[in-house]
Amino acid sequence: MKKTYQLQIAGKHPDRLLDAVKHDIRRYLKRERAKALPAGADFWDFDCRCGASEPDATVVPVADLISLVDACAREGRPSVYVEVLAKPGLRVPRSDASFSPAPGAGGDSDSGL
Repeated sequence: MKKTYQLQIAGKHPDRLLDAVKHDIRRYLKRERAKALPAGADFWDFDCRCGASEPDATVVPVADLISLVDACAREGRPSVYVEVLAKPGLRVPRSDASFSPAPGAGGDSDSGL
């Protein structure tokens, strides 16, 4: 989805326009996540860009997309450009070395006995 949303339209309340934009983004994400995954993929990943216009758009994580749209509205911008592209993602297994329990959380210590 590549779309420029108008945040200021005569005769429409800006808060309702902002709600409609956020609803449209969430609806698109939900629709894409519901699609069947290709063979070998674990989840749907998203490449997102957001900004005042297409040339000004910067790469953002999908978790920050809605908050950046809110920020554009708070700044009083007349429009916001949102780009969300779905791609299949693969989970990277965590190695055992990267997981270390907190000190004192192990079951081998004799403390307290």
